[in-house]
Amino acid sequence: MNKNSEIHLKEIIENGKKVSPGLPEDVKNYLIDIDGTICDDIPNEEPERMLTAKVYPDALRTLNKWYDEGHIICFFTSRTEEHRNYTETWLEKHGFKYHSLLMGKPRGGNYHWIDNHLVKATRYKGKFTDLVDKDVTIQVFKD
Repeated sequence: MNKNSEIHLKEIIENGKKVSPGLPEDVKNYLIDIDGTICDDIPNEEPERMLTAKVYPDALRTLNKWYDEGHIICFFTSRTEEHRNYTETWLEKHGFKYHSLLMGKPRGGNYHWIDNHLVKATRYKGKFTDLVDKDVTIQVFKD
């Protein structure tokens, strides 16, 4: 795992003003859930199971491939800071490569992310593969 690999951001200027920097167009910034997405679904109320969770091999292969291709891998989990050590130990034990780990994602699903940057969402349904294009309807703000 190389959490310190360099990320090259590009300066973005809109209407003559600097705005938040962005990644090159060919680099994706993946935010990936842990429980039920890359391994067995372990509830926070059973932290003793976190170190023995079964890894999903296709998730490990796909995410490490994306990391090696230069994409950003950030795990974003509902596990609490109290579970950080267990989580980092498990990720390292199984060989996951990643850049960052965000704890404390709200529990319960039904996420609706609002951001000033483009956000694409992919629901995990039991199989990790390379992503493919698909036309879908989404909710957006009125123009």
